Amino acid sequence: MTRKAKLRKDPWPRVHTGPLTWWRDHRRVAGETVHFVSARLGASLLVWLLVGIALALPAGLFLLQINLAGMTTAWEGRPGLSVYFDLGLAEAEITAAAEALGSRSEISSVKITTQAEALQEFQTYSSLANALDLLAENPLPASLRATLRDGASLMDLELVAEFAGRRAGVSEVVMEKTWLQRVTDITRVVSRLGLMLGVLFGLAAVLVTATSVRLAIEARLEELRVLKLVGATDRQIRRPYLYFGAFYGLGGGMIAAMLISLCLVIIETPLTHLLGSYGQNLEMSGFDPKFLAVLLVVGGILGIAGALLAARQRLADLEIN
Repeated sequence: MTRKAKLRKDPWPRVHTGPLTWWRDHRRVAGETVHFVSARLGASLLVWLLVGIALALPAGLFLLQINLAGMTTAWEGRPGLSVYFDLGLAEAEITAAAEALGSRSEISSVKITTQAEALQEFQTYSSLANALDLLAENPLPASLRATLRDGASLMDLELVAEFAGRRAGVSEVVMEKTWLQRVTDITRVVSRLGLMLGVLFGLAAVLVTATSVRLAIEARLEELRVLKLVGATDRQIRRPYLYFGAFYGLGGGMIAAMLISLCLVIIETPLTHLLGSYGQNLEMSGFDPKFLAVLLVVGGILGIAGALLAARQRLADLEIN
C-alpha cells in the first residue's frame, strides 16, 4: 500500500499519548477552569456560598457533638452518689462503709462528711443558720460522696447505689446522674440530627453543583458538538466539567470553614461565661487542620459528584446534526 493510499484510508494522524501528555492535558484543563470561574466570579461566589452553607451546618453539628462528648468524659463533677447515714451512727461504721465503697472497681474516690462538718457547711451557705442554734442536737446526718471512675456507665452507678443501700445504718442513697443523662441525650440528638442534615445538605450541595455545571455545559454546547464530531471521547469532553465541580466544591469547603470560624468567634464570649459558671474552661476541640482538610475533601467529592451527574445526563443526550 502506497503512502498516498494509506493517508486516504486514515485521514487522522495517530497521536501517541503518555504520562507527560496526560499531565499537560490536565494542567491545560485546570487553567481553563480557573479562567472560566474567575471570569464569572459573581456566579461562582454564589455557588461557593450555597455549597459552604450546606457543608457548614452538618460540620458545625459534628463539632458540637465532639465537644459535648468531651464534656461527659472530662467533666470534673463526674457522676457519683451521696450516701446519708442514720443520726448518731458510730464513726467506725461510717468509715467501714466508706472503705467498702472505695474498694469497688467502679469508684475512684470517697469523701466522708461528718455531722459536725455538715452543720458547719449549712451555717456557711444557708440563711437559716441562726435557727439551728435553737436546737438541742445536730439534725444533720453524716454522709459520704462517692465519685465514679472515668468511663463508668450509668449501670455501674446503679449497681454501686444498690450495694450502698444494703448496708446497715444507711438512711438514703442519692444518685447524681441527672446532668450526665441530659448531656448524653443531647449528644445523641445532635449526632442523629447531624447525620440527617449531613445527608440532606450533602445532596443539596450535589444538586447546586450539578445545576451550575449544567449551565456551563449549555453555554458551550456547540463547542462540545464540534469536539464530539472530530472524535473526542466522552471522558475528554466531561473532564473540564469535573474540574468545575471540584473547584466549586473546594471553594464551598473554604467558605464553610470561614462560616464555622466566624460562629466560634461570635459564641466564644457567652460560652466562656456559661462554662465558667460550672467551673469549666473553654477548650474547643475538633476545629483543627485535620478537620479543615476533611471539610475540603468532602466538598471536592460532592462537587465532583454533582458535576459527574450533570455531565452524564446532558452529554448522553448530545446529538450531532
